[in-house]
Amino acid sequence: MSSRAGLWSKWKVWWLSALNGAVLGSFLRLMMDSRWDQWRYAGYADAIVSFTFLAIVPLAIGYLSVRQYLSATPPESVAWYKWLFLPWVSVLVTMIFFLMVKWEGFICLIFAGPIMLVFSLLGGVAARIVWSRLRMRSPGTVSAYALPVLLLLFESCIPSPWQIRSVDTEILIHAPANVVWGNIKSVPTIQASELPGSWVSDIGFPRPIAATLSHEGVGGVRQASFTGGLVFTETVNLWVPENYLRFSIHANTDAIPSTTLDEHLKIGGAFFDVLDGEYRLEPRPDGILLHLTSHERLSTHLNPYAELWTDSVMRSIQNEILVVVRNRCESPSNR
Repeated sequence: MSSRAGLWSKWKVWWLSALNGAVLGSFLRLMMDSRWDQWRYAGYADAIVSFTFLAIVPLAIGYLSVRQYLSATPPESVAWYKWLFLPWVSVLVTMIFFLMVKWEGFICLIFAGPIMLVFSLLGGVAARIVWSRLRMRSPGTVSAYALPVLLLLFESCIPSPWQIRSVDTEILIHAPANVVWGNIKSVPTIQASELPGSWVSDIGFPRPIAATLSHEGVGGVRQASFTGGLVFTETVNLWVPENYLRFSIHANTDAIPSTTLDEHLKIGGAFFDVLDGEYRLEPRPDGILLHLTSHERLSTHLNPYAELWTDSVMRSIQNEILVVVRNRCESPSNR
């Protein structure tokens, strides 16, 4: 018991400082909860996917936690490894709390984690520099709370920019064009064993199941289904047998269960949508080079960061589909 008491006494200030930063993050997230209609009306409901929440809030968390640690620790006892990694602990505690109270989903936090950890570290470093120069005269708790709130008010008045992204993938298939065409115009049920696996599915993104076609030709409707109840209605607008297949995409957003994708990642939602897709068959001496291209709409104040994730996710999903098509086309039953 004495050793435990001594260990707690040694790390008590450190843990309380970490929790101090986590309280700041939790308070600001609670303020933007969509259940508060007055905040939704003020524009806060969409502010979670913003530069302020994903960068400035963790900056403030890192600053506040390190400042708290420095102010409560004698100068001779300050350890660099304690204050340097303290902001990360605060952010991780905040994320765990978000998961526990179901404010955010696991996938959302995976995407937000890198940028939040980077900016929290910058906040901690800033606190250490300011503290070494100003000590108790350095900005404290009030400033850490006030700055994000003011910036959230400002950013919520700025419309999110719209950006159209294009993701191109391709795969070489050793099969004739008619076989490839038959495997892309509609896709029978995909067994789990057919999917090659990817980091996207590993973190919980829905996997493709099938794509049915109402009738061949322009105007035909494909129903592309994924696990978790995710369904896309795809209307064919270009049909050139054994050459091109292009279709517009409409996500059945209202039918997507909240357990599949949370509101910040919902396809067809405020921040992201898949607009259209296209298969193109390019003849090669040794088979068909099959191209799969999609276009997406991205609408956030952090598009340069968000596009890294959305492009990676779409590319991973498309590559999985292409591998399934290739394996089916090259199977002995198609020879």
